[in-house]
Parts: sequence; C-alpha cells; structure tokens
Amino acid sequence: QPLAACTNILVTKGASKDGSTMITYAADSHTLYGELYFKAGAQHLPTELRDIVEWDTGKFLGRIKEAPVTYSRVGNMNEFQVVIGETTFGGREELHAPAGIVDYGSLMYIALERSKTAREAVQVMGDLVAQYGYASEGESISVGDPNEAWIFEIIGKGKGQKGAVWVAVKVPDGTISAHANHARISRFPLNDPKNCVYSKDVISFARDKGYFKGEDKDFSFTDVYAPADFGALRFCEARVWSVFNRAAPSLKLPIDIAKGTPGAKPMPLCITPDRKLSVRDVMELMRDHYEGTDLDMTKDVGAGPYHTPYRWRPMEWKVDGKQYLHERAISTQQTGWSYVSQSRSWLPDAIGGVLWFGMDDTYSTVFVPMYCAIKAVPRSFAEGTGSWNAFSWDSAFWTFNFVANYAYSRYDEMIVDVQKVQRELEGGFLTRQPEVEAHAKALYQQSPELAKAFLTDYSCSQGDLVTARWRKLGETLIWKYLDGNVRDAKGEVTHPAYNPDWYRTIVREKGDAIRVP
Repeated sequence: QPLAACTNILVTKGASKDGSTMITYAADSHTLYGELYFKAGAQHLPTELRDIVEWDTGKFLGRIKEAPVTYSRVGNMNEFQVVIGETTFGGREELHAPAGIVDYGSLMYIALERSKTAREAVQVMGDLVAQYGYASEGESISVGDPNEAWIFEIIGKGKGQKGAVWVAVKVPDGTISAHANHARISRFPLNDPKNCVYSKDVISFARDKGYFKGEDKDFSFTDVYAPADFGALRFCEARVWSVFNRAAPSLKLPIDIAKGTPGAKPMPLCITPDRKLSVRDVMELMRDHYEGTDLDMTKDVGAGPYHTPYRWRPMEWKVDGKQYLHERAISTQQTGWSYVSQSRSWLPDAIGGVLWFGMDDTYSTVFVPMYCAIKAVPRSFAEGTGSWNAFSWDSAFWTFNFVANYAYSRYDEMIVDVQKVQRELEGGFLTRQPEVEAHAKALYQQSPELAKAFLTDYSCSQGDLVTARWRKLGETLIWKYLDGNVRDAKGEVTHPAYNPDWYRTIVREKGDAIRVP
C-alpha cells in the first residue's frame, strides 16, 4: 500500500453511547478490489501447514504450522466479536524488507482465526513474528473485542533479521484513539502488563542500531522507529486531528500539527469525546474532507465549480520548481472497502458482533450490517463475484464506484441525492436493529444455529438489496444530470448557471478574450 493509505478510529466501550466497543477501518488503495472476505472455522490435523500469501501482492511467502482449531471470520471480524484493522506507517526504510514469512495482512487474518479476545490477538501476533519473522513495513494495528481496544505497532528488523519489534497499548476505557499511517505510540509503561505489552527487545534493538541512547523510561516508539517528517504530519496526523477535533471540539486542539508546522505539539494518543458516541456518530467521523477548517477541500480552486473535495494523484507536485500538495482527507476516492465494527459484551457473540461494511468512498458508501457469525455473505459483496479488471453491475464495488465517480462531476448537487438514499438505507438498518436482534435472541434461546441462520439471511438480503438500490440510484443520476442538464422536480430539463465565484475565476484567467462587447 502507498504512503498515507488508511484510517482507523478506536472507540472504547466507556466512550460509546450504548457500551459497544467500535473500531473503524478504511482500506485505501488505488488497486484494491472491494469485497467482503469470508472464511469458515475449521479443525486441522497436527501435521497441517498453512500457505502464507502476501495480502498486497499475492506473492507466496512460505508456510507455517496451522492451529488445531481456527475460528470463522467475516471481513475483519471473527465469530467472537474480535475485530482488527490497520494503517501502514512505514517507518525507518532500513528496517523494511525483512526476511520473514508473515506479512501484515496474514498477521491480521491469522490472529482473527486464532483469538477469542483482543488481548489474545495481540499475543498471537507477537508470537507469530517471533517464530516466523515479519515481512512488511511498519504497521499500526487496531484490535478490539466487546470489552477492550488495543493499538499494536510493529516494525521489522531489516535485511538479514527475521524478527520484529513491537509494542501494544490498551486504549483507556472512556476514551477514543485514532491512527492514520503514522505511528502513534510514544512513551509507554514498562511495568504494566494489564495495559501494555511489548517485545522484549523493543528498546535494546534500538540501542544496538544507534537509534536511542536515553533511559528506558524515556523511550518513544514513534520517535525512534518512525520519526515524523512533514508528510507524516500533513497527510497522516492531520486525519487524526480531524477525528479528535470533531469528537471533542471543546479541547480546541491546535491545527498546527495538521498543517505540518515545525515544532507543533504532538497530539495525545487518546482523548475523551465531548459526548458518548453512537454507531451513527462513528460512521460520520469516517466521512470527512476537513469541512469547516483551514484545510477544507471544498473551498480552493482545485474543487472546481461544484466544490468537489477530491484531488487526483499525485498528492505532491511542482510548479516553477516549488513543491506543492493536495490534502489527504479521511474520505477519499480510492477506498476499496471500509467498516465500522460494533462489539457488545451483553449479547451472545453471534448477535453482539456487527461489521457495518461499506464499499468505496466512505462519504458516499452505505454501511450495511454484517453479523459476525453468519455462514455466508451477500453475493454482490462476495469474493469471486467481480474483479478489479472488469466492470460488473453484479458487484457492489463497481456499483458504488459508478455512483461516486459520476457524482464527483457535479458534486455539490449530486451528493445531496446520494446522501438522501444513503441516510434512508442506513437509518433503516439502525432503526430496525433492535427488532432484528430481539428476534435473533428469541431464536438463540431455542438454538444458536437458528439465530445464525436468521442473521445470515438478514445480512445477505440487506447487502444485495443495497447494491440493487445503488444501481437504481446510478441510473437516476445519469437521467437527472445528463450532459450538464439538471432535471427539476417535474422532470423538466433546466440549465443552472455556475456559481458567481467560478465565473470570476474564469474572468481572471481569460479576461477580455471572452468579454462580450
């Protein structure tokens, strides 16, 4: 994945309105096909080996011993409500390309298959890289379960050394955290295993490499292994700032760090939100282009006449020998898929765990409830229904991309139509959730398998319903906005003018050359 590729938010149960633990993940890549992964649990022979195939490239890396029992997983959540997400921070380049077997994607999905709690998942990941080595760049990994949320940060040891150094910190209950392609753990407690665990050589390795010479208590993982440069602040920490600024405006966190200002005070790892957050609130935190701030992507000339908050790559470019940039927001065109997870301690796992899953750009996606113990996924979301190399209306990924990419062309008008249907669908899911789960609980008392079958049918039907509804929305948008026209409420063709500011921009550029005498 390229630099500045993903965004995660972690919400502890004490910071949520209903006591849910929530994790979010936007998997952003210009070549990632969006699909909802599914793997059933299984029992394995003592001699069984597992192929490790790199998630990003499909490259075969090696084989490891399989666990006796593996748990089922839907997307990035397993049947015990354990959920995992990540963002790549890269870190020191000389520590990349280590000679390990387990890449970051395999690390996450194996941990899901072998863990009943977030704490266990942290231990599984640490044990895997110790035994088999780590094959990726620096990663921040979010891990949640019904009771806890953890941030696990890891980086390799460079060529010729297969191990990794890592630290994992439990997010204090009542707070939220976030990471967005820059390592966030600075100093951490060395003698508090309930709240912090780490590889035994995380500090000594840094000393051996000459990265750190101070006292152990002053060791900062991010400062040592991923020193921040301008890009880490402007493209990465800026997104964390935006989450914190919207969740806790009372803190008045300075925007300096988001602007990449030298010497800006680092943000805390966690904050307490001004009010407890609902699932809907967290969905909205994942929808952002810095609106209303100095970085607002709808305001400059790059947004065009329709205030489109998207900029095509590259993010950095030169004019007359000087370097400039486009902002990198949480909502971005190249999201393959995203989710908001919900893990709840007071419900059976099969009912308590919900992966609210969406395709493409978070701003225009629909988060659809996928329960964590379902036996199948919607056909339009499933692996194999579509591919990166061919458009298909059968595929939710392509259907959502069609709508979003067309909406970018007349954004400030079309996004209103998109969000109307988005709100209708998501609002319906949230409104019906208590009723659906009450029925599932009644079935669960008869038989857990009955509840799982019901939730499988519900999740699959809602996913495919959303894809069909989104195709209809795309057809409506083409009809309504054809060739620069806009049909009114009666279906009559109208020709709304550009906004006055855009006309002034044209006049400043062309002047008398286009003036009518």
